Amino acid sequence: MTMLKPPNPLRILLALAAAAAIALAASGCGTSTADEPRGRTLFVQKCGVCHTMAQAGTTAQIGPDLDAAFAAARASGQNGETVEGIVESQIEFPRPSNDNPAASMPADVVTGQDLEDVAAYVGRYAGVPGAAPPEVQGGAGAQIFADNGCGGCHALAAAGSGGVVGPNLDEFLAADDDAAAIEEMIADPNAEIAKGFPASVMPQDYGQTLTPKELEDLVQYLIENTPAGGGSKKSTGS
Repeated sequence: MTMLKPPNPLRILLALAAAAAIALAASGCGTSTADEPRGRTLFVQKCGVCHTMAQAGTTAQIGPDLDAAFAAARASGQNGETVEGIVESQIEFPRPSNDNPAASMPADVVTGQDLEDVAAYVGRYAGVPGAAPPEVQGGAGAQIFADNGCGGCHALAAAGSGGVVGPNLDEFLAADDDAAAIEEMIADPNAEIAKGFPASVMPQDYGQTLTPKELEDLVQYLIENTPAGGGSKKSTGS
């Protein structure tokens, strides 16, 4: 009978180490190049028109509220990397909505590096208790503009935003738009539909979600920084 030699423990350890290194490389762990601040900007522009997320300052209700969706996972101890992986998979392979097919997330809403950045951003902040938009310069109105994700839909030089879902405020707001007119545009956006843009894209509830003081501050900020008030339109570095 031929006797088999016992396995060499050193060879086993080396083989296991090599396998672990291959798995680590394949998973991409430790090699992430995600840019979370860029991911936030992309999220506001591409995803915030459908999803609520506190840190992004978005309040749309077409798709799931991402804070509510991931709150339980956070509470059960799931970390940001887990949430990031779920988000990346859902974006790459969106599931159609059976209740409202028109509200289904489109395929390839972000891809490549954009997808990596958005997933990393959502993975860090979605469902995190107390998450809030970063502070910006420019006063109370500028902060309200940022907190509510207005820059994700609108271009405004003073805010450093370049959204294209809604009108460019530097061009749309005119010298004859007074405070009352601008307030109506915010609180009742379907009262006057900007040419070239569909109705009901802008949230209809800012008149309820913003306090009278917040609405006043936002209107004043827009007056001071657009042709409505002859504003300088200089970026505040938001």
